[in-house]
Amino acid sequence: MKTAKTIFVTVLLAAGLACGYSSKSSTPATAGTVPNVTALVPTSTTAGSTGNVLTVNGANFNSNATVNWNGAALAGSTYVSANQMMVTIPDADVATAGTATVSVTNPGTPGGIYGGGTMAETSNSMTFTIN
Repeated sequence: MKTAKTIFVTVLLAAGLACGYSSKSSTPATAGTVPNVTALVPTSTTAGSTGNVLTVNGANFNSNATVNWNGAALAGSTYVSANQMMVTIPDADVATAGTATVSVTNPGTPGGIYGGGTMAETSNSMTFTIN
């Protein structure tokens, strides 16, 4: 009888460990808040101009969002409110005539030890013209 109890307890412990008792499950990241760009102020500038400050109006901007110029984050993006961002366009980016796409990215948030968090989300793009 004592041997049967010992075997029973051993089997229960082995089954409990085999069921993943010691492993952590991972929850995938969920969708983040998607920003929306509705207007650029100004919408254009003259090629070769300097010190251009761009205001991006829209909705759902996180306080750590970044303004993107042709898909690349611009350094110095400033959060004004959930509806407005500002950034100085580098002079080199407006040195010659052309266009650029402007969007806003809300970065993702990290998950805990079990995963989770949110994914980074990027807004629609609007066109900025360099005349």
